[in-house]
Amino acid sequence: MTTNDFSSARRTPHPDLESTPAATVSAGPGPGPSPADLLRRLRARGAGDPVTHVERVPARAGVPAPWPSWAPVELRAAFARRGVVAPWQHQAEAANLAYEGEHVVVATGTASGKSLAYQLPALATLLADPRATVLYLAPTKALAADQLRAVAALELEGVRPACYDGDTPRTEREWIRRHSRFVLTNPDMLHHGILPGHAQWSGFLRRLAYVVIDECHTYRGVFGSHVAHVLRRLRRQCARFGATPVFVLASATSGDPATAAGRLTGLPVTAVTEDASPRGGVTFALWEPPLLPPDSGSPTPVPPQATGDHDDLHQVRRSALRETADLLADTVAEGVRTLAFVRSRKGAEVVAANARRSLDDAVPGLGDRVAAYRGGYLREERRELERALLHGDLLGLASTNALELGVDLVGLDAVLICGYPGTRASLWQQAGRAGRSGQEALAVLVARDDPLDTYLVHHPEAIFGAPVEATVLDPANPYVLAPQLACAAVEAPLTPADLALFGDGAKEAIDELVAAGALRQRPTGWYWRHRERPEVDLRGEGGAPVAVVESATGRLLGTVDGGSSHFLLHPGAVYLHQGVSYVVDDLDLADGCALVHTEEPDWSTHARDVTDLSVVSVRSYVDAGPVGMFLGEVDVTSQVVSYQRRRIATGEVIDTRPLDLPTRELRTVAVWFTLSPQSLAAAGVQAADVPGALHAAEHAAIGLLPLMATCDRWDIGGLSTAVHQDTEAPTVFVYDGHPGGAGFAERAYRTASAWLRATRDAIAECGCETGCPSCVQSPKCGNGNNPLSKPDAIRVLDVVLANLPE
Repeated sequence: MTTNDFSSARRTPHPDLESTPAATVSAGPGPGPSPADLLRRLRARGAGDPVTHVERVPARAGVPAPWPSWAPVELRAAFARRGVVAPWQHQAEAANLAYEGEHVVVATGTASGKSLAYQLPALATLLADPRATVLYLAPTKALAADQLRAVAALELEGVRPACYDGDTPRTEREWIRRHSRFVLTNPDMLHHGILPGHAQWSGFLRRLAYVVIDECHTYRGVFGSHVAHVLRRLRRQCARFGATPVFVLASATSGDPATAAGRLTGLPVTAVTEDASPRGGVTFALWEPPLLPPDSGSPTPVPPQATGDHDDLHQVRRSALRETADLLADTVAEGVRTLAFVRSRKGAEVVAANARRSLDDAVPGLGDRVAAYRGGYLREERRELERALLHGDLLGLASTNALELGVDLVGLDAVLICGYPGTRASLWQQAGRAGRSGQEALAVLVARDDPLDTYLVHHPEAIFGAPVEATVLDPANPYVLAPQLACAAVEAPLTPADLALFGDGAKEAIDELVAAGALRQRPTGWYWRHRERPEVDLRGEGGAPVAVVESATGRLLGTVDGGSSHFLLHPGAVYLHQGVSYVVDDLDLADGCALVHTEEPDWSTHARDVTDLSVVSVRSYVDAGPVGMFLGEVDVTSQVVSYQRRRIATGEVIDTRPLDLPTRELRTVAVWFTLSPQSLAAAGVQAADVPGALHAAEHAAIGLLPLMATCDRWDIGGLSTAVHQDTEAPTVFVYDGHPGGAGFAERAYRTASAWLRATRDAIAECGCETGCPSCVQSPKCGNGNNPLSKPDAIRVLDVVLANLPE
């Protein structure tokens, strides 16, 4: 029997941490309840104490530095008008390096003022040279819009900052190309708009002095690898126009930021990592929702999108979504400005809807102070939500990680994090959104019923005592390199001199493009042969976004990325938008459109998929007697074949309905281990129990891999089988969910012993008897979490660990 699972969706310790017993936390005074008082009130609202650990991050004084001598008087005055009387030491250090022409990355904590580090040299250059230009890149439109507000507020003559992205009206684009000297955009627009139209941008590129790359730690995996080549294409075009801009990067605290920034830009980069900014104290609590009786229903109705927090048997713990919604309602009722981070778009809608309902039940109209914020909203909706949050019209916001980055959310008092976000870097970035301007803040990590979350709330040292991860990207990934070289060839014929710019594997990729008929080799270089440009998706989201349209009115509600459309917009799916539920009538993948109608059913929908995997090649392996550990390329074929409808109140399965959607193929990198049937039998695993044992071990291994790799479980897929056709043995596969791989499987292979030891411990330490979402059940299992055998999974991992070398 074969089971399959695919969930689609910094190496210095964090400074100044002091561990504190959960019952003895204090915080300084402030408006409203202090973080310690607020936490005590939250803990007292239910039966039992859900807090497993409290960490105290003490306040820190800042270390100022004098203004650089080269900073113009008018620029200093402009910053002073905005309340900046002097830079902090790390800001001045990074600014000096950049002004002297050195590529630099400033990698310091949230709210440490990284913006000033790049604004200072960039704006000083624009004021000194009336012809110079600056290009600013942000991973999200919201962050670019926020930076535009900050630069425009300085009111510097002649800078003319402007956003150039997909939301920019076409009537404004020509003016921006001709007149703006500080253009704010994103890698997608640079890739799709600016570089293909480099002739129209020649004046701007010829005078380009600085390229600012904000929140560069977000450029990891396949997305980061694509962006690395987009930046090389930018450098190539600038060089053709005679420009050699200085790159200034800003990053959250990360492991080895200089190496990561160098890999991203292809240039030598100096890192500034000593954070000299002041910081208010943070009370950080780990919160585990309470256990529920077996097969108990939920006391609170949940909108139909509450997927991912129910399993197919019964809910063992109270849903993290419901717990976060209640905490959000409680903090808003206390007058505490709160941001709740939720992992999925659906989850953000659910948390906001439930919090609004609870608040309106208590005080009619108070629910209007809470909203959801996520990708897929229309531009007007996003801007209005950002305005309402900045002006205090909203007290609570449930957001995806769209607001994790440096949007200036002044005055937030508390952050709720619904489920571990996948990396410690993201965890600290999200927690750091509260407590700006030096005030005390509260951060709460609410654990999902998930192996990794359960492990972390009971092993706080894995969060607070561990180093922050390094950013992982691989520009040499052939599934990234070849299409990016094709894009570069469209912009200008490739020459032998370009091979060094694009790095390892460039010549081999060009030869493959020539063999495929995409490029033609001439004495002067390699030329693109087709009329149309290659279609290259930077973010690996599986195609163009699908528009969600209300069939009765023709109104555009929002968009869903192509990779998620099969799961979220299949016919019959329930779709939630700003608290209103819709049911999908039709999904037209060819036209990229889903038609929906308003309806509030008493059931939720859960897509089911099937997966097949074949081994293409083996890169490396360890022969450990009855156990083999392998790394290599695999082909994964998956198809969404049905969906379940489940009662909202109880999780009861109403029925399973078939779907007819196309298959999807993925060539990627996997790590897998095999065991001999004899070793399993000797360990007490009966032949009939092998599928359940491997399946349970696979689920837990996927859940624990983010401890070792810069990823979360939604980046990873898995498959287990009692006899695989290629290995001819019992096998567990874990693979990267991105074409060509993203570096996660390689990391799993290199840390196999530690990874599987943590997996074994997480299963063994879980208090359940037969397996639950906290150890071996998966929220997106393609086989309905069946079969699973918790005790046999421990035996399987014992066999692997006993034979695998450390």
